[in-house]
Amino acid sequence: MARSAETLKAGWLASLAHEKRASPHTLRAYGDDVSRFLDFLLDHLNGTIDERALAGLSPADIRAFVTLRREEGLGARGVRRALSATRSFFRYLAREEILENPASRAVRGPRLPRTLPRPLSEKDAARTIAEASEHDVEWIAARDAALLTLLYGAGLRISEALSLKRGDVPLGPSLTVMGKRQKERSIPVLPVVREAVARYVECAGELAFAQPPSGPLFLSRRGKPMSAREAQALMQHLRGRLGLSERATPHALRHSFATHLLANGGDLRAVQELLGHASLSTTQLYTEIDTKRLMDVYKKAHPKGKARPKKKAA
Repeated sequence: MARSAETLKAGWLASLAHEKRASPHTLRAYGDDVSRFLDFLLDHLNGTIDERALAGLSPADIRAFVTLRREEGLGARGVRRALSATRSFFRYLAREEILENPASRAVRGPRLPRTLPRPLSEKDAARTIAEASEHDVEWIAARDAALLTLLYGAGLRISEALSLKRGDVPLGPSLTVMGKRQKERSIPVLPVVREAVARYVECAGELAFAQPPSGPLFLSRRGKPMSAREAQALMQHLRGRLGLSERATPHALRHSFATHLLANGGDLRAVQELLGHASLSTTQLYTEIDTKRLMDVYKKAHPKGKARPKKKAA
C-alpha cells in the first residue's frame, strides 16, 4: 500500500530534526511550506496524495504551485524558501529510496533583489548601548547593555547571544558559540564585552545565581529565558527614543560589527571567520557598503562629482 504524503512529510521532518539538526524555526517554516504544497496538490490533482502521486509530478505541477503562491502575495524570498523546502522533501524521498522525482530541481526560483546590510554608524551604535543602560530597574539596564554590547562587540546573532548559559560566565578571552548548521566558531571577547556581562551578572544577583550552569544567561523580567522577541522590542524602543531608522534591529548591530571592522582595516577572511559565514561572498557585501559610502562622499565633495547648475536659456 502506498504511503500517504503526510506520513512521508512526518518522516522528512524527523530527519531534518535529528540528522540535519535543523533549528526549530527552520522546521516550522519548512513544515508550513510543504504542508501548503501538499494542500495545493489535493486540489490540483483532485485526488489522494501519496507516494505514487508525488512520483508522477512534473515541473509544470511545481510551477503551478509557485504561481499560486505568487498570486497569494508571497514575495520572491518566500517563494525561494518554499521551493527549497520542496526540494529538501524530495531529496529525502530519494535518499530513503522511496521515490525519485527531479521535477522540483527543474524549476528555478525568482531572483532576489540585491540588498546591502544596513549597519548603524559607530556613533549610533555607542548611543544605542548607552541608552539601553538607562532603564529604571538596575539589573535590566545592565542586562540590556550587556546583550547589545555582545551583539556589537562580538558580532553574534541574537540567537547565539541568547543561547549563552550561566556557566559560560565569567567570560574569558574567547568564546565558543554554536552558529547556523550547528557550526562552532571561536570569537575573541573584548574587555568591554567581558565587563558588561560581568556587571549584568553582578546586578542580577540572586536571580542570576539561582540559575544552574546549564540555565540561560539572559533572563526576562520574570526570570524566564529572554526571547528574541524581547530583544527586538528593546531595539524598537531604543530606536524610537534615539530617532533611528527602522532598520536598527538587533541584527543591525552584527552588521555594524562587520562593517566597522572592515572600515578600520580588518581582514576580510578574518571577519568571515568571526561572523561564521560559510561563503566569503556573503562577507564581501560589507565591503560594498564601504565602497558605496566612499562614492557618496566623492560625489558630494569632488568638483567633478558635483552637479553643475543648468544655464538659463537666453
